[in-house]
Amino acid sequence: MELVKLIMADCESTGDIQAKLKRLFAGTIEQMLEAEMDEHLGYEKNSVLGNNSGNSRNGYGKKTISSDYGECEIAVPRDRNGEFEPKIIEKRQTHTDEIEHKIMAMYAKGMSQRDIEDTLHEIYGSEISQGLISRITDKILPEVNEWQNRPLDKIYPVVFFDGIVFNSRKDNKIISKCVYSVLGIN
Repeated sequence: MELVKLIMADCESTGDIQAKLKRLFAGTIEQMLEAEMDEHLGYEKNSVLGNNSGNSRNGYGKKTISSDYGECEIAVPRDRNGEFEPKIIEKRQTHTDEIEHKIMAMYAKGMSQRDIEDTLHEIYGSEISQGLISRITDKILPEVNEWQNRPLDKIYPVVFFDGIVFNSRKDNKIISKCVYSVLGIN
């Protein structure tokens, strides 16, 4: 609920909404980078496990990335030994390609954790560990759940209904099911 309020607060035009979505996208990328750093170091931020570990966090570097939402600046975590190689936005990568579509699709589709893990696995490829995928989904799932459970307006002047019918197997029979999509414009 707070996420939706933050996105819509002070929005007077589609440009305002796009700017908010750009910041949401950048924040999600930053959370995913934090999860990558946790996986790289083997402990979470501010954990006592990091004391005398031989490598630790060393602040952030700024990076400007280009996406469909425009250019945005993100904070990329660094480690003391300079060994951290992020996978979501690699070093010297300035374009996000299809990553933003996949991340926003996770929010928009109301995906389960397994679906989000599958999508992230598709982004990273086969070299990513299951532990890192779990850490990333743990970081972004609270925002996803908040968006899914946001309150809806009581009245929508324009409502579009659509559905797609697909065949499914149930009790050794093929049955037709319909998945409905509803879009309300306030």
